[in-house]
Amino acid sequence: MRFTIYQESRQGGRSNNEDRTTYCYSRDALMMVVADGMGGHHYGEVAAQIAIQTLADTFQREAKPLIGDPFRFLQKAMTNAHHAILDYSARHRMSDTPRTTCVACVIQDNVAYWAHAGDSRLFLMRAGKVIAQTKDHSRIRLMIEEGLLTEAQAAVHPDRNKIYSCLGSPTPPEIEFSRKTPLAHGDIVLLCTDGLWGVTSGELMAVALKGANLLQAVPMLLSQAEVKGGPHGDNLSVVAVRWEESYVEELSSAISTQTMAMNEVTTRLEEFGRNPAYKSDLTDDEIEKAIEEIRAAIDKYTPPK
Repeated sequence: MRFTIYQESRQGGRSNNEDRTTYCYSRDALMMVVADGMGGHHYGEVAAQIAIQTLADTFQREAKPLIGDPFRFLQKAMTNAHHAILDYSARHRMSDTPRTTCVACVIQDNVAYWAHAGDSRLFLMRAGKVIAQTKDHSRIRLMIEEGLLTEAQAAVHPDRNKIYSCLGSPTPPEIEFSRKTPLAHGDIVLLCTDGLWGVTSGELMAVALKGANLLQAVPMLLSQAEVKGGPHGDNLSVVAVRWEESYVEELSSAISTQTMAMNEVTTRLEEFGRNPAYKSDLTDDEIEKAIEEIRAAIDKYTPPK
């Protein structure tokens, strides 16, 4: 495989960052995940952290170097993350569980497979156009599809952030899956939270990224979205990959996996409380305790290799 990938999360106008992102790759498979946590007193970020870590741990265990059944993998990993969040909530005797959106994509054999719960989105872009995207699990999206709202009205509707499917809810999440989607050279797969897509449409992002250097263009999109979001803007996070044909000459920014060992996995995952991008006012002791509890909740569903 050969691809260029960029990952970043920004606080926006919020007091802390409840978004989380990760990507992992083996010699023959790539996974990207974005989660947007919901819940007071830091618990939203805990739910999002559990989601991305559960998927990363599962990928590390099952990419050998291919994932046997990508859709089954996504179903199992996201369901396990949901139960791990519920376990964390039960341990803390919380009256209302923390929750998180989740959108995840696996690419292998030049085919993309994705799944989502909530309103974090995936866009598949080709030649400056969006050719596929996820549909939000929100009341507003249903109203748009029924012709009761326009996109412009939806953007300012008071219920625009209300979703009916997520990980951590007392009711099981509605996880929606894509079709097996072949990728072409130069395709861009972009996963993001509503802090980005809420102020910058997929169509505008596709035009901005066409033929651009991903490592320069995506940060520019985030900076523009921060300005549009203003002092009360949401957290904004993205993982974007440009897919390359294996025969394309080496690019300085491209990752090539052809020399990786069969059982080798590279993971880019920021641990809870360790990255300044995910600002938290928890003390060091509180962070250490949270890390231990998150790991305990996850380990129940993702045993060691």
